[in-house]
Amino acid sequence: MLTIRYEIPAGLLDLEAHELYQKLEGPTLFHLAGQRKPPLFVSVLLHGNEPVGWEAVRRLLSQYQNRELPRALSLFVGNITAARYGLRRLDGQPDYNRIWTSGNTPEHAMATQVYEEMAKIGLFASIDIHNNTGLNPHYACVNKLTPPFLHLAALFGRTIIYFVRPQGVQSLAFAELGPAVTLECGQPGSSQGVAHAHEYLTACLHLAKFPSHSVLKQDIELFHTVAVVRIPPGLRVGFHDNGLDLRLIDDLDQLNFQELPADTLLGWQPSNGNILLTVTNEQDQEISERYFYLKGTELRTRRPVMPSMLTRDIRIIRQDCLCYLMERMRPPSSS
Repeated sequence: MLTIRYEIPAGLLDLEAHELYQKLEGPTLFHLAGQRKPPLFVSVLLHGNEPVGWEAVRRLLSQYQNRELPRALSLFVGNITAARYGLRRLDGQPDYNRIWTSGNTPEHAMATQVYEEMAKIGLFASIDIHNNTGLNPHYACVNKLTPPFLHLAALFGRTIIYFVRPQGVQSLAFAELGPAVTLECGQPGSSQGVAHAHEYLTACLHLAKFPSHSVLKQDIELFHTVAVVRIPPGLRVGFHDNGLDLRLIDDLDQLNFQELPADTLLGWQPSNGNILLTVTNEQDQEISERYFYLKGTELRTRRPVMPSMLTRDIRIIRQDCLCYLMERMRPPSSS
């Protein structure tokens, strides 16, 4: 199901993400020559409703149509079928950012093929570019805390998140091949997100190497994802309707990257005396009562927390999660 190509087809850069199916049959890996090797690996459209990566790459490659790239570029364009319909993934498809591990689907086999191809070639760094549906700042995520990873992330901005769950994400897999980041570039349709991603890719293509020294503590704000909050399948969840198992507060996505005090209201459970959310830590242990409690029918935080990725999009909540919970952490010290 993977196509490997060595040049950009005529007219491809004229297409928006939802039009790519007209030129590409499915997931496609492009190997494009440049002045330096090994290549910079960039993945876009792992989620079909997040076009920022394609828009940034489209702008970048348009500037280099008649001249050589500063560094070779390996570009993976992912879920083109979902992008056609503006969806994260189609019903029946796996999440393209959860398939970078062992699995039995054709999509898992395709991701393994991409990984093995890049392991054979080698890479300078890996960049996976995303939008998100809630109100979040732009930030970079890493899966290792060594200087090359943190320098690659800090080039995007001050806010950096360290995580090791969920498994199967692209950056976790490619972290074994070289410095890897996931970029979160704000909501779809934001010109600032496209400009930021484009500027970042341009800078990375011009890098010769990463500094060996540690990132200065004052230059970054580092957070650690300590838990994932999910809605169990079949639960009736929403913001306004009567008859819901869990009704969430209207301005839920305003809480992203806010240090919430204990006892913050998140919603209401009108007819169930047990916490309906599932919360798992990095060891996949269920820890919902560590972070939440019920005060009558009110769902409240038990301790200070900082959420990210909260959204009002119920489809995304069901397909992915309600949010991640984070704690501040100190950057590694210089040796």
